[in-house]
Amino acid sequence: MTSLYNCLPAEPWFGRHRGMNTLNIAAYKFVALDHLPELRAALKARGQALELKGTILVAGEGINLFLAGAAANVEAFLRPLLDDARFATLEVKRSWSAAQPFQRLLVKIKREIVSMRRPEINPGETPAPRLSPQELKRWLDEGRAVVLLDTRNQFEVDQGSFENTLSLGLNSFSDFPRATPALPEALKEAPIVTFCTGGIRCEKAAPWLISQGFREVYQLDGGILNYFEQCGGAHFRGACFVFDQRVALDANLRQAGTAATAAQWHEPG
Repeated sequence: MTSLYNCLPAEPWFGRHRGMNTLNIAAYKFVALDHLPELRAALKARGQALELKGTILVAGEGINLFLAGAAANVEAFLRPLLDDARFATLEVKRSWSAAQPFQRLLVKIKREIVSMRRPEINPGETPAPRLSPQELKRWLDEGRAVVLLDTRNQFEVDQGSFENTLSLGLNSFSDFPRATPALPEALKEAPIVTFCTGGIRCEKAAPWLISQGFREVYQLDGGILNYFEQCGGAHFRGACFVFDQRVALDANLRQAGTAATAAQWHEPG
């Protein structure tokens, strides 16, 4: 029996343990947006009314959000958002914590929802192929020749990553295009799977690699956190850094970091 059958869809309460009553959500979508000041005002008013904390970024290219609060309030925030045709296919990742991991609610208009500073890369129009966590695990179980490219900042990689991962020593994701010429030329003929925390950085990293002549590039669907939900910690060592006061999550989506690690935080741009 292949290990593919060990990857089962996670239940909505996955990662919830005794005393964990705060629901954390992360979601993004690349979609053309306009009337950004009005959208920002509506999202901020709804979040404040429901006593949520976290960050929501809106830009002409889409939306990116990290929110936490009482479960009923978080779901109440999501319902009208998902009823909006622009966000109807928004994929939401959920995890639980014992306390509120954010200090306040921020809703910002940005130039990009994840900063690469390469306007020619448009994931909404030309996305790279996605690879499911189940398929990646099957490839790794089989020992298939594949390059795993971690697109995160180096301090995130140091917290934990997949075995035998290649990384670029980034201080900021916006450095990714300038760092890729250091990749061996031979990799242009190899299958490459890009991955990051929740998938958003790979939405730009993978198309960028394709534009630079890499022939077979995938993005891990939903990133490390989705892999944890679907397949646990197989082939992963350490914990996954997250940009809130939990610091890092283990393969059960439980807090694994400590406050001492937080000194090097900055936004994943």
